[in-house]
Formats: sequence, C-alpha cells, structure tokens
Amino acid sequence: MEFNAATLAGFLKGEIVGDPEVTVNTIAKIEEGHPGALSFLANPKYEQYIYTTKSSIVLVNSDFVPGAEIEATLIKVKNAYESFASLLQLVDQARPGKKGIHPTAVIETSAVIGKDVYIGAFVYVGENCVVEDDCSLYPNVYIGDNTRLGKKCTLNPGVVIYRDCILGNNCTVHAGSVIGSDGFGFAPQSETEFMKIPQLGNVILEDNVEIGANVTIDRATMGSTIIRRGVKLDNLIQVGHNVEIGENTVMAAQTGIAGSTRVGRNCMFGGQVGLSGHIKVADGTKIGAQSGIPGDIKKENSILLGYPAIDHRDFMRSSIIFKRLPELYRKVEDLEKQIRLLKEE
Repeated sequence: MEFNAATLAGFLKGEIVGDPEVTVNTIAKIEEGHPGALSFLANPKYEQYIYTTKSSIVLVNSDFVPGAEIEATLIKVKNAYESFASLLQLVDQARPGKKGIHPTAVIETSAVIGKDVYIGAFVYVGENCVVEDDCSLYPNVYIGDNTRLGKKCTLNPGVVIYRDCILGNNCTVHAGSVIGSDGFGFAPQSETEFMKIPQLGNVILEDNVEIGANVTIDRATMGSTIIRRGVKLDNLIQVGHNVEIGENTVMAAQTGIAGSTRVGRNCMFGGQVGLSGHIKVADGTKIGAQSGIPGDIKKENSILLGYPAIDHRDFMRSSIIFKRLPELYRKVEDLEKQIRLLKEE
C-alpha cells in the first residue's frame, strides 16, 4: 500500500513540514531509512539520525525543533510513538485475513463454530466448545472440551487451551503458550513423597487480552485464574493457579507469579520480576526488572526496585553504597587494626 504525506497527516491530524505529495510504501527504523520508507522519532537519543536518514517521511513530536537541515518530510503529531503504532495497526488490519476450515482439522460434532472463522491444519476443537465469529485458529492449535472463545480471537500455531477455559472477545495468544495447565499443587505425604491435588478450576481471559509466546497460565485449584481485560503479557511468563491480574496491567518477559496472588489494575512489571504467593499488589504499581516481591504492596502507584524490592529512590541511593562496599570494608579493617594497636599501647 502507498500513502502520501497529506493522507497520513489527515489520518493522524498532524502538521506537514515539507512536501505533502511525497509517498511511502514501507516502514523502517530511522537509522536504517531509505527512499519510500516511513520512520518516526520519539526518543531524543535518536535525534542524530533524523539529519542523515534517507526515509521519505518521519513522524516527530509536535514540539520537535530541528537543529540542522532535514531532507525528509516531517509530520508533526502530539505523540510520534502512538501515531506510528496507529499506522502499524492500519497496515496490519489491511492484510487479507484467512478464512475456512482445513480438511485435516478435527472438530467434535458438539462444538459450535461461528461465522467467518479460520481453522488451520491439524487443529483440534473439543466437545461442547464454542468458537465465535471471526476467530482464527492457526495450525496445531488444541482446544479442550467445554472451552469458549469470544469473537475475533486469534490463537497462533501450537497454542494449547485446556478444558473449561473461557476467552473473551479480541484475545490474542501467541505460539506455544499453554492456557489452563494444572497449577503446582502437591500435598506432602512424607519427607520424600507428595500427593497430587486435583486442579478443578479454569482460566478466564477477559476482553482484549494479549498473551505472548511460550506463556503458561495455570488453571485454578478451585474457581478461576483470571486475567482481566486489557492485560498484556510478554513472552515466557508463568502465572500460577488462582492468580488474578487486574485490568490493563502489562508484564515483560520471564516474570513469574506464584499462586493465589492478586495484582492490581494498571501495573507495569519489568523483565524477570518474581512475586511470592498469596500476596496483594496495589493498583498502579511499577516494578523494575529482576525485582523480587515477597510481601504485600499496599501503597498505590509505588515504584519499586531490588530484592526484596524497595522504593526506587532508596534503591538508587543504596546502589551507590553497594559499589563502595569493598572500599568501606578495607577502611573498617584498617580502623579495627588501629584500634587494636592503640589498645596494645
């Protein structure tokens, strides 16, 4: 698809600086720009590239003031990153979607399949399942008995949804993820043996949830593991049984959440964050990468770092001391030596 600057500016409600008729038909990083490409500048540390980029059009924030001449046509918008994301969505939605049911798919007779669905090769849809309109199930997807998919759900290759789970509308699950596997429930019988505790609950994903690749969300022991609407989970995340994640919370890769923990709304977790079980995390909490949370976070909109995680300002001050510990240790040894000598005298 090809667009000129005037069309893009109209769609984004932006201001053109340069040639309104210049056209683009692809996208590129600003540092890798070439004629016919659209790029964006949102992070000031990339500003150097806007003066050398070969991209035909660059989206910039409305307050951007160039420090030198720029060859590209600029479109000034309120938020360049958000505007670029909107254009990517426009291009993605323009791609022709797949429809139809592949002859190798196995769909049990009691399953209900909606209109305009795509069910790829070697997909299995179990008994009493419901797959609503406009869903896409890519090859090798498994849907267990009594599972329900809302409208416009996309399950990418190799996704496994165990029995009794419920997905809302417009959910996306990426390749290799497992929804509804057993929670880690074992009762000690002796010092060396454990008894399996049956996991009889399910998993519920509300509307507009996106799950990355190779994520595991365990079913509840009883009741439901619940991922509220708008949640976005990165790749390689583990969500334990009976966890609840609040609306519009986002988590980066390799985060792990132990069972029965409650995470509030609008939280943001960096990569490799670990949460203990049976704790509560307040709304709006932000946790830095590789932090550990052993107990409740009661204050809303907290920003935490470290293990155990503490207020980010305290952590930054402490990190300065951490670097000086070897030096401080040597000073303490010297002082102790001097004290011993004084005592001997």
